[in-house]
Amino acid sequence: MPQLTHLDDTGAARMVDVGDKAETAREAVASAAVAMRPETLALLLAGGHKKGDVFAVARVAGIQAAKKCSDLIPLCHPLMLNAVEVGFECDESRGVVEVVASCRVSGKTGVEMEALTAAAVAALTIYDMCKAVDRGMEIQAVRLLEKRGGKSGAWQREGGD
Repeated sequence: MPQLTHLDDTGAARMVDVGDKAETAREAVASAAVAMRPETLALLLAGGHKKGDVFAVARVAGIQAAKKCSDLIPLCHPLMLNAVEVGFECDESRGVVEVVASCRVSGKTGVEMEALTAAAVAALTIYDMCKAVDRGMEIQAVRLLEKRGGKSGAWQREGGD
């Protein structure tokens, strides 16, 4: 049975020792969905929001969040990220913005938490910027879509959703 790597033999929290691991290219992709009224999404797509370009601000927030992940998640290692990308896919009929974040590093540990943090914070930023017109928005399905590299190799969410 797999063990929780962030617990020692006594069950105490610990930071995983990655000192002996080889540096490899690693990548992770995560997403989060922001459900809103279709009218709210139409306002965003028309660029009519009083606070400015919501997607540009959310993109920068997601990138910044990935860079600060180890400050937010106590047992994450600080990483020198090679790249962070944050994009948005909009479904106007359902009023959903899907945030997709990818992170890449050459290192001894993966970037799943950085990608998840980037997606979540970008989604939270969309909520923050739009709450004045739609307080009923929901952030949904924050999840890892895929990861590559490292000892455990590649993993991809089944079904693509």
